[in-house]
Amino acid sequence: MPENSKSLSPSIKELLATPDREQKICLDAWVRTRRDSKNLIFLALSDGSCFNTIQAVINKELGSWNEETLAKVNTGAGVHITGTLVSSPGSGQAVEIQGEGISLYGDAPQESYPLQKKRHSFEFLREIAHLRPRTNTFGAVARVRNAMSFAIHRFFQERGFFYIHTPIITGVDAEGAGQMFRATTLPLENPPRKEGKTDFSRDFFGRPTYLAVTGQLEAEAYALSMGKVYTFGPTFRAENSNTTRHLAEFWMIEPEVAFCDINCNMDLAEEFLKFIISTVLKECSEDMAFFNQWVQKGIIDVLGDVVTKEFARVSYTDAMEELEKAQDSGSASFDFPVQWGSDLQSEHEKFLTETVYKGPVIVTDYPREIKAFYMKQNEDSKTVRAMDVLVPRLGEIIGGSEREADLVKLESRMDELGMHKEDYRWYLDLRKYGSVPHSGFGLGFERLIQYITGMQNIRDVIPFPRTVKSAEF
Repeated sequence: MPENSKSLSPSIKELLATPDREQKICLDAWVRTRRDSKNLIFLALSDGSCFNTIQAVINKELGSWNEETLAKVNTGAGVHITGTLVSSPGSGQAVEIQGEGISLYGDAPQESYPLQKKRHSFEFLREIAHLRPRTNTFGAVARVRNAMSFAIHRFFQERGFFYIHTPIITGVDAEGAGQMFRATTLPLENPPRKEGKTDFSRDFFGRPTYLAVTGQLEAEAYALSMGKVYTFGPTFRAENSNTTRHLAEFWMIEPEVAFCDINCNMDLAEEFLKFIISTVLKECSEDMAFFNQWVQKGIIDVLGDVVTKEFARVSYTDAMEELEKAQDSGSASFDFPVQWGSDLQSEHEKFLTETVYKGPVIVTDYPREIKAFYMKQNEDSKTVRAMDVLVPRLGEIIGGSEREADLVKLESRMDELGMHKEDYRWYLDLRKYGSVPHSGFGLGFERLIQYITGMQNIRDVIPFPRTVKSAEF
């Protein structure tokens, strides 16, 4: 094993970009592939810094090589190599390493190492999620995810937003769907009872608590004092949906803006999406070229179109009329019936974006009965100032609204839904003291990664997915 160096060796990304030739270098990396030809060994080396590998050529006739070490330098092995960076005579690569010395950090026995030089199914790779980032696909996903994370912070920070950390443990159901994971210290095999019910006064927090499904309500409190805030963190939903679109643990981006109505909210959502997409296309061009060729052909052109097009904006009522027209004329057939008052399904969203408007669409003014209690009610008493951003191929990618700023209307709506207002006393105080118009939206980070990379299953865009009946690793 090589001695520990006092400074990091250059990355492959740096070596591939340098114009200097005939320079002595050292590199720490993993062997992606090995090919032997007479006295030459060709190693494709990867360190995860970029999509491309760098080739190292070892001439066994030049210098003294440890044959036992060379025998273990195979796919998956971690190595330290020294040599000279030279122009490559081969096609497809500008430079290569002329190897002069190699030592082994750790080998990967070929009889048991599961990532050999062949294509592996995504289903198989989910079973070895701790190793799958070593593949082209999942290394590319990780780099895109990283670039998007940084771009999200840059977008909001450059526009004067404050980053707020909201609670992961909560005592309220902000979405009202009841699909929450309970957080408790009570013994599940024999919880304390009082008057025939579980005695939560003896729990750690002295009351029922859950893993948060959103940070929105707490973010509103800070928006109504600091103007513009955003959250970006993990959220949890115990939704029993074993599909390619659902996770039990995922990351959410949620901005909240004071003195902002529904139109301001739509402008922000459109600007945000375009910024993130254009950043990835610019900063992850190699990774995106891979997705374009092997995962979703044409994805780069599709995303480029989203960046340059103005998003269509239509009311829910107008959208339903378009769907009904298509259904009645026979030009479209839907599994879910189209009728005013029902929620838009994925098939409806895709038809609107891909057939009717041929691009992203923002749908507004949904029926109040299918939306959350905190959304601002319109004057017609039937709809609320909700907005969903729909994109081709995926459907809904952002959901948001102008929030109800009127205390009386908010309390009335909560009464209609049978909500326990005492649990939301602090939230109601925000409307009681200095209430102002404010809006915000939520975007599932993994859904956005799916959309940008073209990956079909949401389990493949998060490092270690948590889904129904699955909490491995």
